[in-house]
Amino acid sequence: MAYLSINGNYFKNMLAGGAQALTENVNVVNELNVFPVPDGDTGYNMLKTLEGGIKKIVNLQDQTISRVISAFAEGSLLGARGNSGVILSMFFKGLAKGLEGVVELSVSDLKSALQTAVEYAYSAVEKPVEGTILTVFKDSATYANENAPEDVGIDGYLGILLESANKTLAKTKYMLPALTEADVVDSGGAGYVYILEGFIKALTGEEIAYTLGDLHEETEEIDLSLFTRDSVMEYGYCTEFILRLQTLKTNVDSFNVQTLIDYFKEIGGDSIVCVKSGDAVKVHVHTFTPGLVLSKCQEYGEFLTLKIENMTLQHNETKTSAPKKRVAVVAVANGNGVKDLFLELGADAIVEGGQTSNPSASDFIKAFNEVNAENIIVLPNNSNVILSACQASKMFESANVMVIPTKTIQQGYVSLSLINTSLDDLSAHVEEIKESLLEVTSIDVTYAVRNASINGKTILKGDYMAISSSDILSTDKDKVKTAVLAIKNAPDIDLKEIITVFIGKDVTETEKENFQEEVENAFPDHELVVYEGGQEVYSFLICIE
Repeated sequence: MAYLSINGNYFKNMLAGGAQALTENVNVVNELNVFPVPDGDTGYNMLKTLEGGIKKIVNLQDQTISRVISAFAEGSLLGARGNSGVILSMFFKGLAKGLEGVVELSVSDLKSALQTAVEYAYSAVEKPVEGTILTVFKDSATYANENAPEDVGIDGYLGILLESANKTLAKTKYMLPALTEADVVDSGGAGYVYILEGFIKALTGEEIAYTLGDLHEETEEIDLSLFTRDSVMEYGYCTEFILRLQTLKTNVDSFNVQTLIDYFKEIGGDSIVCVKSGDAVKVHVHTFTPGLVLSKCQEYGEFLTLKIENMTLQHNETKTSAPKKRVAVVAVANGNGVKDLFLELGADAIVEGGQTSNPSASDFIKAFNEVNAENIIVLPNNSNVILSACQASKMFESANVMVIPTKTIQQGYVSLSLINTSLDDLSAHVEEIKESLLEVTSIDVTYAVRNASINGKTILKGDYMAISSSDILSTDKDKVKTAVLAIKNAPDIDLKEIITVFIGKDVTETEKENFQEEVENAFPDHELVVYEGGQEVYSFLICIE
């Protein structure tokens, strides 16, 4: 049957269908890497982004399209991981913007909203590149809008959209030289195609094994003995809710969340996150007077969800009574050695992640709350984490958050060595550090998971390879030889002075000793510094400065 319009319940099932289809094909998407390294995570990142959205609609009673997509977009923004996840979350944010006020979804509504979704997705990237998921978004929407018959139903329209997305996806292999050489299509675009397939399966009645109930928010058991009748309230309440703005109480379209933020600060609120999405406002605030917070917000609307928790019972929460630091540093890292070193060098909080495990925007916001600072410097330390860090920085209202776009652990290490939190002009200091990173050479040594040809170099499955930016510096069957040869092939190595190396979890003591001996013999005039990094996937992370 042709669906001329659908309600929010159908739309929720479509979203679940998209997540199911991506779940079934997540490894296929992950393996569409230009570099044949064992860290493909595009499919996983997109799936976790979808799951973040679905968690927000599991118990949603409002069945209007605008409310469902608004809640979903909000959750996906917080759950977004990696570049692909952030772009996908911005696509849904644009879709929500385009569907504001829509009760039931028609093809006309969807056509218009998709154009807005494409615009939002492109805005997520400072320098959009064609031949990526962005192109698949844009070209498929344009084709479907121009070629769908007047009487087409939503299922038919989605079919046309999917057909065009598949054709555009196939073209991406020839739009970017790196994809052509690796003989793969864009992984993000492939993920989007699977999501569309899931939408159609759910809408047309195919059984979806993946249910919304799979993603109920987990709740922690509370130790009530932590707060007795003789206890003194020390830390306040963690207060979270979604406020539906009402036209009877305020001008919804022009309402500015700064009004609430200023009030929360006036009554001593802290760790404030206040985000408007359509006619709903998501609020998180630590306060000793949640009643005042709720009364103030009811001047503008009514609550859709509400949660208030005594923070004495949350022993892992930040003590809001502690004075704020002037500056704190949040760094992404994995490997016990790397994390310990970063803390020694001045990081106030570590966000677990990096290759194979990209943190979400929500993970960053949690860390921002924990450090309790007026100014926060963020080191993503991975090119696929920068967008999530930036997204979190825009969503966090209670501190001045500055992201140094470090693309590697090595750049993060150098940045930590340079950060001076006592300086008055932090913005200028951050810009100076960004400039300094241009002089840092980062080399990652790992193994190939498939045969490949990169920049004219043939790599066989199981070989070790040393990657610097988009170049392969060396390959060999032996990890130590690969690492040493990479240093020899590093640009301007003779003009550099310091070689810092993080030893991976898979490197034996003998391999470590052989590596040090060979490097010291080859570069007697360079200072060699070696740390036990303990990182996964990468045998050696090499920093040359």
